[in-house]
Amino acid sequence: MKRLLVILPLVFAVLIGAFSVWGLLGDRNPQELPSVLISEKAPDFSLPPIPEFNVPGLSTADLKTGKGPVLVNFFASWCVACKAEHTTLTRLVKDKGVTIYGVNYKDKAPDARAWLTELGNPYARIGFDLPGRAGIEWGISGVPETFVVNGKGVVVYRYVGPILGKKAQEKVMTALRQAGFKEPGS
Repeated sequence: MKRLLVILPLVFAVLIGAFSVWGLLGDRNPQELPSVLISEKAPDFSLPPIPEFNVPGLSTADLKTGKGPVLVNFFASWCVACKAEHTTLTRLVKDKGVTIYGVNYKDKAPDARAWLTELGNPYARIGFDLPGRAGIEWGISGVPETFVVNGKGVVVYRYVGPILGKKAQEKVMTALRQAGFKEPGS
């Protein structure tokens, strides 16, 4: 019985160690977290605009235009990674003609307005999600998080984290093209 009391904690420690090593060395990419939304219609939501900011709000109906795919980007002014990716989003709009809709997640309206005024606004529409309900419906794990939604309102791709660097941008652009996006002049 005494041996069992000594061996049991040792076995437990070895198991925890093995899972830790597997977690650190495993071939898992947090950017490729599975989403139950892939190939499903975007959740029903209707978000008001950011108060006192001259950009319309966002709803599910805005995603079902039939005009082609859009990016839906969850962001917040308090998010350092969102600020880092903001230049990339602006370039996607200006250089590639991508339509981006934003969801301002758990942010205060004055902070969001100041942030967008300072950095510029790449979003065609912005839903104000102060309580975070839309984020829950979309299953986000944090911000920034970006979805490619086709013209029928179906989610076809999810990118977790900031879209930074050539590889990340190419993944998003590939998903957009596969959803029917045509770059201007092509």
